[in-house]
Amino acid sequence: MSKNPTLHFYDFHPALADFKTEVQHGLSLPQKQLSPKFFYDLNGSQLFDRITELPEYYPTRTEIKILQAHGDAMIEWLGEECLLLELGSGSSQKIRVLLDALKPAAYMPLDISKQHLLDSAHALASDYPDIDVHAACADYSSDFKLPYCPQHLTRAAFFPGSSIGNFEPADAQALLMRVHRLLAPGGMLLIGVDLKKDPAVLHAAYNDAQQVTAAFNLNLLSRMNRELDADFELDHFSHYAFYNPHQGRVEMHLYSHCQQQVNVAGQVFEFAQGDTLHTENAYKFTISEFQALAARAGFCSKQVWTDEQSLFSVHCLQASAAKL
Repeated sequence: MSKNPTLHFYDFHPALADFKTEVQHGLSLPQKQLSPKFFYDLNGSQLFDRITELPEYYPTRTEIKILQAHGDAMIEWLGEECLLLELGSGSSQKIRVLLDALKPAAYMPLDISKQHLLDSAHALASDYPDIDVHAACADYSSDFKLPYCPQHLTRAAFFPGSSIGNFEPADAQALLMRVHRLLAPGGMLLIGVDLKKDPAVLHAAYNDAQQVTAAFNLNLLSRMNRELDADFELDHFSHYAFYNPHQGRVEMHLYSHCQQQVNVAGQVFEFAQGDTLHTENAYKFTISEFQALAARAGFCSKQVWTDEQSLFSVHCLQASAAKL
């Protein structure tokens, strides 16, 4: 007999990004840049949902297929009756693939966005009444202690979507080290990692024919216009994305077609023709490159699963006993 849904909520009151301060700082740099975390206002989030369904955008559907094809093997590594953490709100479809098969003793989604976290946690608690849901509003990229961690439960974490690729290499290592401390020695991490591949495939994924990715990138200017009283002329900029083989990453920029001045919250910024605003990096890895990164953060590689075309990978890592 199933029980009534159980949802526990813990609010660590994570500091929210100061949009104005970070934008004005980023636009003042020699190479203008902004964090990709600012893409995700309501409109940006809806546009990203559309991106994941585009024929050119392989990561989401490929990762889901890997999870569906190898779920049984993943469960053997993670162990049933564990405390399963999810870093970031993630895709409901992805976590549901795991919850359907794994049936952990407890599930703890970690996210900085309180309302989004509450909405998704309530839905999952309702759909999985036999699993205790412990949602924590926290910044998992900063150190914090788990609010619920019974000693008898092993710990496992799920970090899908190759979100690790949005961090600079040193920051990615630092994040994995924090996850290591959350899991404790012996804990397991299941993480999605996008792979290096034919640059033409990457170019198509970030320059789709329907120009949804372009709209997603340009929405950042619209958001600044709405929220910071900026006066960006969107038709003076265009989406510019390319694979940088020397850095091993896709870069997204907004390209200025002309010399122009832009006012943002009372401060004026100059754009020369050809200047760009760098909005995102998405690092790609070979399997051995990511395993080396994980090892520097204290993880041992246990198994890797890929699709038939080697577009994407899901890694099972175990936190070593080494003190970090």
